Amino acid sequence: MKVGVPRETVPGERRVALVPEAVGKLTKAGTEVVVESGAGLGSGHDDESYRKAGATVADRNAAFGADLVVKVQKPSAEEIALLRDGAAIVATLQPLTNAETVRALAAKRATAFSMDMIPRVTRAQPMDSLSSQSNIAGYKAVLVAANSLPKFFPMLTTAAGTVTPARVLVLGAGVAGLQAIATARRLGAVVEAFDTRPVVKEQVQSLGGKFLEIDLGEQGEGTGGYAKELSEEAHRKEQELVAKHVKDADVVITTALVPGRRAPILVTADMIKSMKPGSVIVDLAAEMGGNAELTAPGQTVVREGVTIHGEVNWPSTVSVHASQLYARNVGSLLGLLVKDGALALDMNDEIVKGALITHEGNVVHDATKKAMGQA
Repeated sequence: MKVGVPRETVPGERRVALVPEAVGKLTKAGTEVVVESGAGLGSGHDDESYRKAGATVADRNAAFGADLVVKVQKPSAEEIALLRDGAAIVATLQPLTNAETVRALAAKRATAFSMDMIPRVTRAQPMDSLSSQSNIAGYKAVLVAANSLPKFFPMLTTAAGTVTPARVLVLGAGVAGLQAIATARRLGAVVEAFDTRPVVKEQVQSLGGKFLEIDLGEQGEGTGGYAKELSEEAHRKEQELVAKHVKDADVVITTALVPGRRAPILVTADMIKSMKPGSVIVDLAAEMGGNAELTAPGQTVVREGVTIHGEVNWPSTVSVHASQLYARNVGSLLGLLVKDGALALDMNDEIVKGALITHEGNVVHDATKKAMGQA
């Protein structure tokens, strides 16, 4: 089997799907790897490092002409056209919100796996790129906030008097939120956190954060450990709680996402207006519309004296380690999918079933079919 690693072309994307470390493991196992020239430069890996790992460095057509293509971002229409008919592809397809991409892959008879659809079961943890990349986003969000905030994060006792610590509010205590809590605490901030899933309270407290509790009248946890969309009444209660704490926060980091949906609005324009001048919001849900009403996806803006960061690809800003971790996730998935140098799919395997989106000309993923309005 030949595995292709093309260069990512989405503006601002510096990651690569396989780093030389991961390529070396594949080539030692007898897999041929073709890397597009320049694919690893954004993450610190030149062509020679891939050659040393056993890969062939070639042009774009050769990388997309492989039996199995691995990417970070979903393929564009032009990239899908470069795939061989019936080839396999592994990427972050976001199939619930990218119907055209899914249709094009099915028309190409591609066997397409989506990294963001891998079920969160114990056996799949080494393949869980959502967690590995969210961990990076949570870390970087705090560093960006600390750099933007015109205050210290820690309490300082100086000859000129004591400086009180910054107050950080984290909304959503999934992987990104928990890393944000841990990083903010390491920098000395006082941290509060809220999540619609009471089960995360102990995790928040173990990191030194204060968990904000409220009776929403329903559970906020959906299938697979992900958050689910709340009823209007529960969402109203949620916003009331957030409003009480946002006005006293120096930094608000939002991370709330619901699979296949627009990110819920947790911080309204009125709440932002109530914040102290110079305060900072880092919206990690900006790619899906944002948790803050005044977030501008892809931009950093100042609204009502508050700096709002709406970057849509935080992992790419830490491209060396983001690529390393993503490549390990991909390598673990390939270990499941490839046997004796060929693609061997066990359709009864829960990981295969959860991540396989298109196969033999059909959309085979239940949630994707539902999102596309198919029976």
